[in-house]
Amino acid sequence: MSKTTTTAVSGCLIWFFLVSIVGSCVMPVFFMVGGFSSVSNFAIQTTGAWICNDGTTPQTYTYQTTTTDEYGNRQPSTAYVLQCVDSSGNIIKEDPVAYAFIWIGLWAAAGLIVTGVLCFIFAVPGGVLVTKALNRIRQKPVV
Repeated sequence: MSKTTTTAVSGCLIWFFLVSIVGSCVMPVFFMVGGFSSVSNFAIQTTGAWICNDGTTPQTYTYQTTTTDEYGNRQPSTAYVLQCVDSSGNIIKEDPVAYAFIWIGLWAAAGLIVTGVLCFIFAVPGGVLVTKALNRIRQKPVV
């Protein structure tokens, strides 16, 4: 193996392992934070700016409902809906799902950025370790 090939192989290996390991730790955290915070007033105001028409105000509407658990039992639940209200108080638009998907998507994008930054930070030390290991393997005589 030439030095260029060793460097390329070690670079690919280290990036594969870093993205796999760091991403599997970071991304679930960001998805959970996005999911839990999707009903916050800040999330409603942020996503409502994109979903609602001009001249309307985004607000949250909550109501009691039921959901089914994994055993088929009905459980009480709270539902959240983004409503776009005009200046006279009329509901112009209701969105029960898209605002949460947008909000969680924003958090997922932030998780990808954090994953990328951490991978860049750990790439050089990890690359040095993999290159040393590949050089040791390469220098061993074949029996």
